[in-house]
Amino acid sequence: MKVVMINDCAYVGETILKFLQENVEWVHVKRSRSIWDKTFGVTYRIFRAKGDLYHVNYLLQDCYIALKLGKRPLIGHAHGSDLRSGLKHPLWKRIVQHNLKKCDKVLVSTPDILEVAKMYREDAEYLPNPVDTELFYPKPMLERNKKLRVLIASNSDWKVKGTDIAIRALSKIKDEVKVSIIRYGNDFDKTVKLAKSLNIDLQILEKVPHNKT
Repeated sequence: MKVVMINDCAYVGETILKFLQENVEWVHVKRSRSIWDKTFGVTYRIFRAKGDLYHVNYLLQDCYIALKLGKRPLIGHAHGSDLRSGLKHPLWKRIVQHNLKKCDKVLVSTPDILEVAKMYREDAEYLPNPVDTELFYPKPMLERNKKLRVLIASNSDWKVKGTDIAIRALSKIKDEVKVSIIRYGNDFDKTVKLAKSLNIDLQILEKVPHNKT
């Protein structure tokens, strides 16, 4: 058996592939965010990919392309913004709805979007994101100081991630917490500016490769 994994989100696809049974072959069709790569580039790679099962992360253009190219059976894996905001977008709405209806199986990565998916696919299921325990595992507790440590682990995105909401909430207990944020996201500069206006002292962390977390 050969699995073709298309695109990824938060390394979910990569982790699933890592822990497949040894007798399962796989190929991972990745793409960048450049206009060429997420249109013509990924279309060509999906066209060339051959497998017994296709698994697409995000119910956006990658999934639509795979369906149009007849890649079946096809699992469509929703990860959040594709349903939360995609179904409200004038362009993406029709694409996401088409993918929800036409995929052979629909999975969602968070329980809050399961009911949204079930509006189109009653058989949609929630699959918790896998955790690579070779990278993430319990470590000895650090000696606790007077302040609680808070890490905003997502990218700074006010519309999708609600980073501004987190900052405003933390400002209510700013004397009790030490806040760290990753230098990443379209709204990073706005987030830092907001934190300064609310007198929150942010510790800025640089991005590191996933395998060095």
